[in-house]
Amino acid sequence: MDQTHSFFSPATHGFVRVAAATPVVHPADPKANADEHIRLIEQAAEQGVDLIVFPELSLSGYALDDLLMQDALLNEVERQIERVANANEGAAITVVAGAPIRHAERLYNCAVVMAEGRVIGVVPKTYLPNYREYYEKRWFSPATDDLSSGPPLTLNDEAVPFGTDLLFEADNRPGFCFGVEICEDFWAPLPPSTRQAMAGARILCNLSASNIVIGKAEERALLCASQSARTMAAYVFTASGWGESTTDLAWDGQATIHELGAKLAEGERFGMGGALTICDIDVDRIGQDRLRNGTFADCSNRETHGSAFNRRLFPTREASAAVDLIRPLDRFPFVPDDPARLDRDCYEAFNIQVQGLMKRMTATGSKTVVIGISGGLDSTQALLVACRAFDRLELPRTGIRAFTMPGFGTSDGTKSNAWALMRALGVTAAELDIRPAAERMLADIGHPAADGQPVHDITYENVQAGLRTDYLFRLANQHDGFVIGTGDLSELALGWATYGVGDHMSHYGVNSGVAKTLIRHLIRWVADRELVGADATPVLQAILDTEISPELVPAKDGQIQSTEATVGPYALNDFFLFHFSRYGMAPSKIAYLAHQAWKDAATGHWPSGTPDDEKVEYDLETIVFWLRKFIVRFFQTSQFKRSALPNGPKVVTGGSLSPRGDWRAPSDVSARVWLDELDANVPVKAHDEKAPK
Repeated sequence: MDQTHSFFSPATHGFVRVAAATPVVHPADPKANADEHIRLIEQAAEQGVDLIVFPELSLSGYALDDLLMQDALLNEVERQIERVANANEGAAITVVAGAPIRHAERLYNCAVVMAEGRVIGVVPKTYLPNYREYYEKRWFSPATDDLSSGPPLTLNDEAVPFGTDLLFEADNRPGFCFGVEICEDFWAPLPPSTRQAMAGARILCNLSASNIVIGKAEERALLCASQSARTMAAYVFTASGWGESTTDLAWDGQATIHELGAKLAEGERFGMGGALTICDIDVDRIGQDRLRNGTFADCSNRETHGSAFNRRLFPTREASAAVDLIRPLDRFPFVPDDPARLDRDCYEAFNIQVQGLMKRMTATGSKTVVIGISGGLDSTQALLVACRAFDRLELPRTGIRAFTMPGFGTSDGTKSNAWALMRALGVTAAELDIRPAAERMLADIGHPAADGQPVHDITYENVQAGLRTDYLFRLANQHDGFVIGTGDLSELALGWATYGVGDHMSHYGVNSGVAKTLIRHLIRWVADRELVGADATPVLQAILDTEISPELVPAKDGQIQSTEATVGPYALNDFFLFHFSRYGMAPSKIAYLAHQAWKDAATGHWPSGTPDDEKVEYDLETIVFWLRKFIVRFFQTSQFKRSALPNGPKVVTGGSLSPRGDWRAPSDVSARVWLDELDANVPVKAHDEKAPK
């Protein structure tokens, strides 16, 4: 496979590589500081960085007090700005450095933006701290809104754009647009970066000095996270570190990079050498999020009406050869790999399901529910939810009427697990053999299987699935209750359900907002905490160890019918689902992300509790094969089923597929647009109907 193809470059898929630099500081020595800047810029360029951000007053040093008013120092700063800019010529990297700048007989605390060997703009600090240990108003003037309309800034005999109304935008990379604020600016109630984001900046940069005291690093990280979430942007923060004057203060060199509220990277604090904190920011994802959030656009229209930003264009590198992403990337978007977060997510998901069912029961006055138990994952999870709901409502579990309904393909193992589970949970259990009724229906419609022919087609399968649901509805009538649906979010995405009088339908679907990959961990979580009793734990583990199967076709040579052999690995399908439904990403980008996440089982993190035999990897050919299948199923052949869904609670942040909620789409469209985009931009050949091994 051609690794030089643009598909393998992060830039092709809307990623911008940024570096938060924490240089060694040389107080009042601009030349030594410039040397350090140039060294780190060269390191960053070697690693493919597009944008590097240095701390506040990085070319002079911050804690200089009245030395900031010395002409000798300020003249040298200007000379070193020119030197750093010249050193950057041809490097295809944009530099943001801090410096004191004289203009119109005032001194400003500034961010100097350099690209392609020249200064392309200077942004002064808006809010100057003058409390506790800070006395910036003694030396600096605050920025005002009318700076750009005043006399031009001249720096090293060249006129340079100057003001708080500057945004910086790449001339050949859509979405690569950034704004700059300085330290105290983002402690203000309305930071300048808020309006920068509403004007189009997707990356916000903060050059900070910000000394360290106990608890301050946590406060700064909170501000970075919240500002990136509120502005729907990325936030790059870097503060002064080793070498800064410690006359009265200390410095930790904190560097963090956040995107849409999530921390992507953080540097080492209290380091003694210059360092880079590097990661890839997904500006395309930020744009997609803003596009879907009408509040962002409404606020932008309201708050920025009549105010224009001066956009400064800069050149940047084109898409390069194969480079791995530098950012966290979840193999399982619905399942966090951090144990603490996974525990929290399982707690919330399970209780959302339980509360949804409790409300439906109290609203209808029902004290009985009916549920079919197959011995598989989904019906197990639905039964666990029902048991917990009955416990919390202080109702006896005998009101849960659970039925195992063996058919032509039911194995002894799953039937045994179903009975063991029902007994362990103390529900009212029964067995209803659907085979006689199925044989009668097959005979009535003249199906070859009624004469003993091994014709195991979709009719053969759906006769069984339909009968099971039909029986459940009539049993609910008989026992004055309602049917709990067991189908999950992943099956809804794939249309893996028998429409109408089949597993597609119920009175309330507790799993409809939960992805298959999360259900596995929910069952483990419930078992580990014995939330429904210790007796259930062994059988829950046995169910987790069983292959996913609809068991509608008799086993062949001892091998049961495999769901994933037909629809593809749920790990990949859930990955595709999340990025399609949550962000509307192009298929080629989803393929790229899936390849980055799944190409090497030995790298990255796995959710806690993942068995070793589930730690697999997929090559690009396999990913694209199943992605094509997913696209056809999701866009073209299953929407009509989702358009007629029963009620059920939304659970995961990736959204639901309810026609009343997050996903609304026509039932009769073609998947051609998505298939064509995938074929045009991914360097693998089209596949036949046989999955790659």
